[in-house]
Amino acid sequence: MKETIDIVVISLFDGLSGARLALDEIDYINVLRYYSSEIEEHPITVANNNYPQDTPYRLGSVIDIDTKKLLDEIQKDFGPDIKILLVGGSPCQGFSMAGKLKGSSTKEGIDVVTLEQYLSLKADGFEFDGQSYLFWEYVRIKEDIQPDYWLLENVRITKKWLPMFNNTMGVKEKAINSNLLSAQNRPRFYWSNIPMTTPTDANILWSDISEDLPFRELKPFVFGYFGENQRIKGMKTTKSNKANCCTTSKTHTNQYYLNEDRTKMRNLSINEYEALQTIPKDYTIGVPEGARFKMIGNGFTRDVIAHIFKGIK
Repeated sequence: MKETIDIVVISLFDGLSGARLALDEIDYINVLRYYSSEIEEHPITVANNNYPQDTPYRLGSVIDIDTKKLLDEIQKDFGPDIKILLVGGSPCQGFSMAGKLKGSSTKEGIDVVTLEQYLSLKADGFEFDGQSYLFWEYVRIKEDIQPDYWLLENVRITKKWLPMFNNTMGVKEKAINSNLLSAQNRPRFYWSNIPMTTPTDANILWSDISEDLPFRELKPFVFGYFGENQRIKGMKTTKSNKANCCTTSKTHTNQYYLNEDRTKMRNLSINEYEALQTIPKDYTIGVPEGARFKMIGNGFTRDVIAHIFKGIK
């Protein structure tokens, strides 16, 4: 039997509290308190519904976190030797090939490549493009808190920005595809001081989690002309072994499936979305369906994060 490890968690960009879900899978880690930073209403509602004990420790915007006040509170309540875990998946659109590729930059087009530069620009009142600059808020909090364990998740970063991530975090990225532990192809990069290994393939297929739901007639005008064989970029048939990566909208082409003869189609269901991210069925219930798809698509694959957290000894 493993010795129990007591920790306090600080989860940035918390979403639906996916890190909390992952920690629940590890019986020797005891979460004494779970702080979280999130600004979107519906993910906060879902997190509060499932973990009401964490409601008093919602920190609001990551930009507003007073690290000295937070650390003083943690050490006052739990002592100076308490173990702290910092976790987060900062906004990725600027670093992804699927995004605007502006990375971490100001609205004037100044590339932000160090914490010192970011803090100086922030103090001088510069505005930043998009949300990917919030990576530097994760770095700021990490530097101030000096957590015992930390984990950062993001998409597959483009070549221009990957060296910045590796140099800033002090470790090389670890590439893990969620398809090893789920029925979804979802390649992601992870940086951590927790020893990380590649998960053993659990051989979970789309057919293992898909529901028996009705299809509707496929109409070519929905996505434009497909040609005689109706081949649709990004779409798969029910014969596919793995689903495409969950996005933030059920109307994205990745979230449609064709029947075996490619004559009919249907959307993925919300429970299939939850299953693809290895989230418990109906975990996200209680908010509008569109918000559920969005928060699931933005979130962690729970079992991948749990696999990484098991490296905490």
